Amino acid sequence: MRLMVEFTTEPFELDTFPEHAVAARRVVDEADLEVAVGPFGTGAKGEAEQVLAAVSKLLRETLDAGATRISVQISVLGEDVKAKSPEGVGTQ
Repeated sequence: MRLMVEFTTEPFELDTFPEHAVAARRVVDEADLEVAVGPFGTGAKGEAEQVLAAVSKLLRETLDAGATRISVQISVLGEDVKAKSPEGVGTQ
């Protein structure tokens, strides 16, 4: 199963990258996930175990680096969604 995690760490700092943001990016890079950085957060895709392990590490390391809030959303991707949804309900 493939998953996508989307996350944002706070507090935001516009002048520099805060340590918690650097830690979060390092974790997903080290997990060898497909990473996409957006204006309001970061997304990363990979196999379920790979993503879930990265999320656990991301939470610990960003809190240790000074994050005061971490928002996380995990989505099931592709065929796994269609297989689990009755008659394709909720799929795109």
